[in-house]
Amino acid sequence: MPSIISKRRGAKTYYYLVESARVDGKPRIVSQQYLGSGDEVAAKLAGESAGAPVRSQHKEFGALAAVWSVLERLGVRDAVDRAAPRRADAAATAGTYIALATANRVVAPCSKAAFAIWWESTAGPRFTKVPVAAVDHRRFWKAMELLGETQLADIEAELGQRMVSEFDLDLTGLILDMANFATFIDSANDKAPLAQRGKAKQKRVDLRLIGLAMVVTRDGGVPVLSRAYPGDRPDVTQFTGVIDELLDRYRALTTAVESLTVVYDAGQNSSANHERVEEAGIGFVGSLPPSDHQALLALPASRFKPVDEDVYPGVTCVDTTVTALGVTRRAVLTHSPTLHAAQHRGFDQTLAKARNRLTALQARLARGRTRKAREAVEAEITAILHPRWVGEVITTTLTGTLPADLRLSWRTDQTARRRLEKRVFGKRILFTNRDTWTTAEVVAAYRSQSEVESGFRQLKDTHVVSFSPMHHWTDSKIRVHVFYCVLALTVAHLMRREAARAGLNLSVRELIAQLAGIQETVLLHHDGGKGRPRAQRMLTDMNDTQRQLAELFTISRYAPTR
Repeated sequence: MPSIISKRRGAKTYYYLVESARVDGKPRIVSQQYLGSGDEVAAKLAGESAGAPVRSQHKEFGALAAVWSVLERLGVRDAVDRAAPRRADAAATAGTYIALATANRVVAPCSKAAFAIWWESTAGPRFTKVPVAAVDHRRFWKAMELLGETQLADIEAELGQRMVSEFDLDLTGLILDMANFATFIDSANDKAPLAQRGKAKQKRVDLRLIGLAMVVTRDGGVPVLSRAYPGDRPDVTQFTGVIDELLDRYRALTTAVESLTVVYDAGQNSSANHERVEEAGIGFVGSLPPSDHQALLALPASRFKPVDEDVYPGVTCVDTTVTALGVTRRAVLTHSPTLHAAQHRGFDQTLAKARNRLTALQARLARGRTRKAREAVEAEITAILHPRWVGEVITTTLTGTLPADLRLSWRTDQTARRRLEKRVFGKRILFTNRDTWTTAEVVAAYRSQSEVESGFRQLKDTHVVSFSPMHHWTDSKIRVHVFYCVLALTVAHLMRREAARAGLNLSVRELIAQLAGIQETVLLHHDGGKGRPRAQRMLTDMNDTQRQLAELFTISRYAPTR
C-alpha cells in the first residue's frame, strides 16, 4: 500500500510517495516518487501552480537507452572487466569505457575529445551514473591501454557465446568477407604497422589502410568474429587464420562442426584456402570465376531449369559438377535476368568510354602530328581495350610505320557482343559441398553475402555505427577501436533483428532515428531562493513505432521518475 515518507536534506524536508513490499522476507521500498518540499506539496493540494519553469533542457534519451539495454543484456562491461582489472586512478572501469565508446559509435559517432560534449547533451549521466567529468578523452586512452590483442579475442568469444544464449542466434550459416578502411595516420608514423598503403576499396590511394576480416551470421548479419590486419595484405592471405579462429569459437558452442556452413566470395579462392576448408570438414558455399570455366558457360539454354519461381522469379540454373581448386564438387550455374540487365548497362558505359578514347586517338593520329612511335600507340590502344570484354567486341587496325604516317580505324562487332551476352551475362558459378541442399538453398546461402556487405557499408556510414572518425595512431589503440566499432555493428544489427521479429522492418538508420525521437525534457523551476533550480524530468510524446520500440528494448527502466 502506498505511503508518504519524509527525508531530511540539510535544513529542508522533502516528501516522497513510496510503495513497500517484502523482498526475501524483509520489507523493502520497491518504488519511490518525489512529491516536493512541504510548501510544494501544500501548493499542489491547494491546486496552486508550483511556478512556471524558468528554463528547459532537452536531452538525447531513446536511442542511447535502447543501445545501453542491449549492452547490458550482452554483459559487455562485466566481460571487459574480467579481462582488464580496474586501474586504481580510474574514474570508471575499462568495461564502462568500452560500453560508452560502443554506445557513442551506434548513436552519434565522434572523437574522444568531443565525447564529453556529446555525453553532456544526453540523459546518459543520469541513468548510467557516469558523470561528464569521468569521460575525458585521456581516461578513455588509459582504459584502452589495458586491452591487448589476446584480451580482445577472449572478450569477443565470450560475447559471442552470450549472443547465442541471450538472443537465440542461429550459427549454422556464417558469412566471411573482408574490407579495408582509410585512416589519416601520418606516413612517417612507425608505431602503427597495421596501417599500410594498399588497394583501397574507398579509392583513397593516398591514405594508409586498416584491413578488417569479419564473420557474420546469416541470421540477421550479426558479427561473431573480427580480425584487424595490415592494409597492404591481400584478403586471400587472411582466410585460413580466420577459419581456424572461427572453428575454435564454434567448437566452444557445439561439438559438431560439420553443421557449420561458411559462405564466401571468389576473392578468397586459393588451393591452400580450400584445402583448409576441406580438412576442417565444414560446409561451404562459394563461387568460381566464370571465365575460368568456359565449358560450363557453353551449356545450352535448354539445360537451365527454374530455381524457385516464388522466391527467385526468372532465375534459372543447371545443377552439375566442376573440378576446381584441386577437388571435384557440386556446381550450380545460375542465370539471373536482373544481373544480366545490370551487366548490359554497365558494359554499355564501358564501351562508350572506350569508343570516346579511340575516337580521340584516331583524330590525333589523323592530324599527323603525333611524336609517339608505333609501339607506344599500340600500347595505348591495348590499354583502351583492357577493360573486361571490350577487346572481344571492338576490333582495331593500325596502319603506318612512322609517327606521322600512323592511322587508326576501329569498329564495334555487334555479332561478337551478342555472342558474349549469350555466353556470359547474368551467369554465376556457385561452388559447394552441400550435396543434399536444393538449388534454392544454395542460391539463398550465396546471396546472404549481402548481410556482411551491408555491415561494411554501415561501418562506412559517417552518421550512425561508423568506423570514422578514428584518431588513434598506435596498433594497440587501433585494435581496440576496431573492436568497439564491430561491437557497435553487433548491437545495431541485434536491435534491427529484434525489431524485425516484432514486425518492425526498419533499417539501422531508421531504427536509430525513431529511437532518437524519444527525448528527455528537463524543466527547471526556481522558487526565488538562492538554491539550485528544481528539475522536473519527463519524456516527450511517442508515436506508435516509438512506443513499440520503447517497450521492445525496455527503455522505461532508464526513464526519469520525477
